[in-house]
Parts: sequence; structure tokens; C-alpha cells
Amino acid sequence: MIFAGQTASQNPLANHDFEALKQQFAHRLTEANSLDLLAQIQIVPVMVPEWEFTVQTATIHTATIQNPSGDRSPLLLLHGFDSSVLEFRRLFPLLSQVRETWAIDLLGFGFSDRPLEFAINPDRIKQHLYHFWQQYLQERSFILVGASMGGAAALDFALSYPQAVEKLVLIDGAGVQTGPILGKYLFPPLDTWAVAFLRRSDVRQKISRNAYADPDRFVTLDAEACAALHLEMPRWAEALKSFTKSGGYPSFRSHLSELKAQTLILWGRYDRILGLKDATVLAENIPHATLKWIDESGHVPHLEQPEITAQMIVDFIQDPDRFTDGLST
Repeated sequence: MIFAGQTASQNPLANHDFEALKQQFAHRLTEANSLDLLAQIQIVPVMVPEWEFTVQTATIHTATIQNPSGDRSPLLLLHGFDSSVLEFRRLFPLLSQVRETWAIDLLGFGFSDRPLEFAINPDRIKQHLYHFWQQYLQERSFILVGASMGGAAALDFALSYPQAVEKLVLIDGAGVQTGPILGKYLFPPLDTWAVAFLRRSDVRQKISRNAYADPDRFVTLDAEACAALHLEMPRWAEALKSFTKSGGYPSFRSHLSELKAQTLILWGRYDRILGLKDATVLAENIPHATLKWIDESGHVPHLEQPEITAQMIVDFIQDPDRFTDGLST
């Protein structure tokens, strides 16, 4: 982040400083996938001309041996609310074996920048993502994958820039229901109390357990660490307050029919975060959409059933004729 009075060269999130942070974070992780993905995170500058400053952005990128020239549309993964690219620690390695794959921490989230200059809201997240696409994907069309709140961000981007999105994948994606309107009324000291409450480890563990169909298996110390490392980044609390007060993402329900990209909707059969109705709403209102249910999974099939999730995404990309529009079992 560029603090008031600082130049980009003084940025505490410059990549060489983040490398030191990664070494500290690594001591709290125990699983190989988590450690491997943490090691791959890089901080890259994204210039947004309208803002006249550089946004230091956390990203992961792997170009496959099979596709060294980048002549096929890459994948770009977007994480959920108050999360980071570490959310894809089990999915990213599988997808990157067959296709050039990127993951990015959205503006104000994860290990990415939390600018002082303005409030964090969906429009600015979209602006930042657009310029990241321009500068790092060289304006190639791509397959956009959004999980939970990342699904709302993906819908927003695909509606605004249809030329950029070749295909769309929503993993238990938000965007049907309206965002946290209550956040607009979180004035001090209520906003500080709310963020402090969310920081508590017992609260985060309860949320995490609710996200899985089998929490006893998946809510490990490593999983809890992956979900909390970004809380130690500068201005985590301020950015979370800012985004929540913006109202979050609106409902895109009335605009779903405008989507151009062929869409795959993946949904855990035991999603206790968003429930199951939104999956059907998305499938019935998005043209050229197919809904696939993920058995033995809650809100995060990319963590709970990564092999099945990855295979469905790969099949959707490589053999789209297998996916007929509409609902599926």
C-alpha cells in the first residue's frame, strides 16, 4: 500500500519485503499444498491511471509446460469474502497442470493493497481487476472462476467487460442476494466492534466449520492459519470496514440474462452459507449455463472436493459440448 507521503519505492508491501513476511507465515502452516502456494505468491504493481498510483497486488501465476506460449485462454481465480489466494491451495495445483492459471487477491483483500486514498467498494475492485487484466493477461480473453463473493465479482466483471470473459465458472457464487446492507449503518464504535468480533479465532473457526460438509476433517490448524494470515497485513480492519460500509455487492439477478459467456455453476449439496436456492436461480437466468452439484461438499467444494471440482472445470473448458444448458443432477 502507498501511505500518505510515501513513494512506491517506500511501499512496505514491495515484493522483497513480502518475501520476509512469507517466511514468517510459513512457520504457521503444516500442509504441503498450503506451503507450496504461499511460496508462489508474488506482489506485482498494478497501475490504475484514474487513481494515479500503483496498487501492490498479490497474485500467483503458473504457465504449464504443455502451453508455454500462452496461446490458449488462461484461467483467473477470484477468492471469497475476507479470504486470499490461499483459498485455492488445493484447486490451483490441479488446474495449473493443464492450463495457464492465475489467482489474484482482490483489491483490499488477502495480501493485496489497501489504499488510503479512497473507500474499498465493488466498482473499485472491478477497476483494479480490469487493469490487472490489461497489464498481466495482455487483454487476452480468459476463463473467469469466482468462488463465493468472488462469484459476485466475476459476474460484475463479465457483465461490464464481456469481451474479456470467454467462459465463466461460479463456485457457490454470490450475486443473487444483496450484499451486507447493514454495513452501511456500522458507524463508530460499532464498526470497530464488528471487525474485532470477526478477528476472534473462535468466531472464524465457527464460520469455517459452517462452510464444510465435513468440518471435523477439514477445519485443521493449517486451514485456520490459511484463513487468518492476511489479517496481519496493514489496514486489514480499515479495509474490511470500508468494504462492508459500501454495502458490498448488489444482486445481479435482474442482469443475469445479459451474460454472454457460457457458464458453469458448481454448487456443494450441503452449502449452509448461501443455501441451495441461489444455484437454481443462477442456472435458470443465465443463458448458456449448466448447474453441476458437488456431492459431499458444503460451501467450498474447491477445498472439500478439489479433484472433482477441477475435473469439472477442465471438462467444461476442453469439451464444452458435454455440458448442456440448464439444470443438472
